[in-house]
Amino acid sequence: MRAEGIGRGASLLSAGARFERSPGWVARLIAPGFHKVLDRIDAGLESGTIMGRLPDGSTRMLGGRAPGFVAEVDLRDWRALVRLATNGSIGWYQAWEAGEWTSPDPVPLFALFMANGDALGETARARGPFRLAARFAHWLNRNTHAGAERNIHAHYDLGNDFYAQWLGQSMCYSSALFGEREGPSQAEQFLTELDYAQLTKVTAMLNRVRADQAGSLLEIGCGWGMLAHAAAAMGARVDAISLSDEQLAFCRTKSIDPANPRFLKQDYRDAHGQYNAIVSVEMVEALGREYWPTFMDCMARNLKPGGRAAIQFISMKDSLFDAYASSADFIQAYVFPGGLLIRTSEFRRLAEERGLAWTDQNDFGLDYADTLRIWRDQFDLAVTEGRLPAGFDDRFVRLWRYYLMYCEGGFRGGGIDVHQITLVKEL
Repeated sequence: MRAEGIGRGASLLSAGARFERSPGWVARLIAPGFHKVLDRIDAGLESGTIMGRLPDGSTRMLGGRAPGFVAEVDLRDWRALVRLATNGSIGWYQAWEAGEWTSPDPVPLFALFMANGDALGETARARGPFRLAARFAHWLNRNTHAGAERNIHAHYDLGNDFYAQWLGQSMCYSSALFGEREGPSQAEQFLTELDYAQLTKVTAMLNRVRADQAGSLLEIGCGWGMLAHAAAAMGARVDAISLSDEQLAFCRTKSIDPANPRFLKQDYRDAHGQYNAIVSVEMVEALGREYWPTFMDCMARNLKPGGRAAIQFISMKDSLFDAYASSADFIQAYVFPGGLLIRTSEFRRLAEERGLAWTDQNDFGLDYADTLRIWRDQFDLAVTEGRLPAGFDDRFVRLWRYYLMYCEGGFRGGGIDVHQITLVKEL
């Protein structure tokens, strides 16, 4: 269970400290080459522009060759470039947290770096001993049975009272789906734009597995229960599993019938049953690559012949995946310990090797960008109005805001995407 009082969120900040590396002697060594770092960034910007103010008071434009995202950066200390050049996105966050750079809106900057990821190559990634250290720190967070529960606890058990302040009435912590339905019914008119779009997402997932006809349904990673309750309302008998104590407690208090859905604390690797339908929304990013085959084994084992599974997942662009997976980034260091985005081609191959036909893929990354923008607006309002629960200090608030901006930029830049797919088990 989460700790009460002072220091909530400290486990994420302390876990991120494993990845911290001081620029120290490196800064002194490469000080004459600061403009060479800027030159490398400039050369890698095939589209978009960075307008930069440098520590010596001068200004410099990077890119500007083709239309794209336009970002403004106030570089207040040259050490920020050292952190970026040696420790990638982890170092860039640490520089921001240290006040070494700022921007009136970092989202276009993150989007610009993502949009130019192929051309930038290794320019903004950890390298040398910094990369090795990041990989080792990430390895310590691998998702063994014990590690998975620890990682889930660090993020999702920050407290239901925390998430309730900015996720909205739906309490859905995954991408909403905008514009897929004609409009809210009379009973849905009270919903906000976000809550309606979350309902649209849940409906789309349940329609994929024909939940109204399924009979039995397993949800892997149930969050705060919206989908499980909706499936039960459609007539399915639902088992919903999670490793988060806080989420499970919330789900059970919202249940009208304690027997359906059944909310179970269970690792997906321990699920053994036969279901007509399986649903999983943005859980697979928490697995780690070494456990992708194990997850697909779980799907194939628990799904009846002819059964259907729906998965919503976040992917990294195929051409960027190898470089991304060879180190660790800001999200893995500070926000989702043990996490890794999906390589769609590899994930699909693993499914098809197990007799699970991959069908009806829908990609909607910009919907995730809009979801993140709304979450950030609601988070900022909660901070301004003093509605965050006690125990979250200013450093954590800055971390969370940066995380929401960083992810939004990634989706707007196109390097990461979100998908819904349907798997059908062969008869």
